[in-house]
Amino acid sequence: MSETLKIKKNILIVDSSLLIIERLVSILKVISVVKEMFKATDFTEAVNLLKERKINVVLLDIQLPGKDGLALLKHIVQAYPEVKVIVLTNLASVYYQRLCENLGDVFFIDKSKDFDRIPEIVSAM
Repeated sequence: MSETLKIKKNILIVDSSLLIIERLVSILKVISVVKEMFKATDFTEAVNLLKERKINVVLLDIQLPGKDGLALLKHIVQAYPEVKVIVLTNLASVYYQRLCENLGDVFFIDKSKDFDRIPEIVSAM
C-alpha cells in the first residue's frame, strides 16, 4: 500500500527527555502518514493523553519517572489493544527485548543504534 493511501496516524511520544522528544518530532513531522503528534514525559501524562486523544502509535521509553514504561506498556496493551507500541530505549538488552515483546510491543528499538529507522517503521504501520 502506498503512503498516500495509508490512514494518517496520531503519534504519542513518551520519553522523560525533552531533547529526545523534540528530535523525534523533527524526524517524524516530514512523514506523510503522521497526522498529529502528542508528547508526554511520564506515565500519568501519557495515560491522560490516551484517554483524551485517538492515538494510533506510541513511541515509548522504558525509563520514565514514577511508573516506568513497562507499566505503561502493560496499561496500553490492556486498555487500548488497537494502539501499536514501539519501545524506544537505551535498555536494549535481550532481557528487555523479550520482556517488551511478551508484554505486547510491536517493535523494540535501541536508541543508540536504530534511531534513524523510526520514520521507516512508523510509515510501515
